[in-house]
Amino acid sequence: MILEYMLIAGLGGFAGTCGRYLTGVAGKKLCGDSYPVGTFAVNVIGCFIIGIFMGLWTRNDMSPLVNALLISGFCGGFTTFSSFSHDSFAMIQKGQWFKFICYIVPTVVLGLLMVWLGMKCVA
Repeated sequence: MILEYMLIAGLGGFAGTCGRYLTGVAGKKLCGDSYPVGTFAVNVIGCFIIGIFMGLWTRNDMSPLVNALLISGFCGGFTTFSSFSHDSFAMIQKGQWFKFICYIVPTVVLGLLMVWLGMKCVA
């Protein structure tokens, strides 16, 4: 049973990771390397998506297998806290304090807002 859940989560993670990669490529093409727009976008969009999934799960009693696919798998593969932390740390090391604040505050605030909004969309 646990192997089945791991495989399903892995499939969702694969799809999420592919989406994250493509979003990062698009972000660099649009904005260059001056701001980590790809990481910002996947984290904010991922928060909205997980809000939708969580809202659906609480309303419709989502099966644990679907939860593994969509929430642990897809959202876990799509969002990227480690890249967010790395980008933030690099800004600190370079003394780019204003850029650092303009990155972490909107990411956290919009992330929380998007989870709430996603849940409200399906309520």
